Amino acid sequence: MVHVSSDPLAPAAPPGALRPDRVGGMDSGKHPATFWPPAATEKCTTGSIFRNGQHMNTPRQAARQRRHRRRLILGTTVGLTAVSVLAYLLLGSSPDRTADAGPAAASPRATAQKKAATATATPSATASPTGSPSPKASATTTTAAPSPKAKDTPQPSREASTTAPSAGRIKPGTTYRGVATAYKAGVGDGACLFGPSPDLMVAAMNTTDYETSRACGAYVLVRAANGKSITVRITNECPLPCAPGQIDLSEQAFAELADLKVGRLPITWSLVSPSTVGTMSIRYKTGSSQYWCAIQAIGHRNPISGLEVRGAGGWRKLARTAYNYFVSADGTGCGGPIRITDIYGERLTVTGLTVRPNVVQPTQVQFARH
Repeated sequence: MVHVSSDPLAPAAPPGALRPDRVGGMDSGKHPATFWPPAATEKCTTGSIFRNGQHMNTPRQAARQRRHRRRLILGTTVGLTAVSVLAYLLLGSSPDRTADAGPAAASPRATAQKKAATATATPSATASPTGSPSPKASATTTTAAPSPKAKDTPQPSREASTTAPSAGRIKPGTTYRGVATAYKAGVGDGACLFGPSPDLMVAAMNTTDYETSRACGAYVLVRAANGKSITVRITNECPLPCAPGQIDLSEQAFAELADLKVGRLPITWSLVSPSTVGTMSIRYKTGSSQYWCAIQAIGHRNPISGLEVRGAGGWRKLARTAYNYFVSADGTGCGGPIRITDIYGERLTVTGLTVRPNVVQPTQVQFARH
């Protein structure tokens, strides 16, 4: 019997051929073994077609393989494109990186130049004070302080100032012209706030020459045209209409030159340093404390050009008021050493004083005569 293959493409098997799907000469259906010659075309169990001894794909497998090849080609193309783009970007960004590195490299150079300039300037600044003669002059004048008296309390020290004489309106060695008038001086006190005077040979200086109390305490030799003269101490201010050069004398002083009925007397006057002057005193104004103080010098032979106090940062010059006190508004130096300078440039240092408001504290120092 001839067995017809289930494969529609397979031809009828001729006699003598054994079907490969038979085992032991019997098919799975227990039929006798049949022989089947190899055909030109046979469909394998894998779904492929075996033709003339060669393995061939079905249309479905061929389509699948074509799609797979397309995917491979497309993936390869995309990959190559991505690599090309990435390479382009890398090459394109290389100049930018080089340019950016330029300023970054330049920054340390600029910093180094600034540091070099600073280091170069430092020796110059250091050399400036070294070449200045001022410190040497100060050291020389400090040794002039008398050491035996330095043990007393309070003890002043004397030193010659390296500064030029005061450039105020009233200058040493100058003769001024004006007129003398008279006023009732009372106890001799006035705008300078010295208090009662031991004598009434006092006078009031015109506002211009008074110069914000700069003239306070000055001794002035007044000469009249009749040849008479008298020395007075400035303790007050003569406001307008007192003219520059005018001195308002106490009635007692005016009477030494002429009769009070004269009223106005032509005069000349100049600064003097009298010999009959004792030592100087210091007074702290009422209300002074370690937080605020005002200091006044009393009984000085020559007009004062400045007063300093010593604080943590060294000597500090105080501002002078119209009422003839030197004020430390923040308390610096209150109760500490005091240094006073006259219009000739001489400095006197007083130590050992405390803040005692409205108390006259004597010292052992006085300016030299000129």
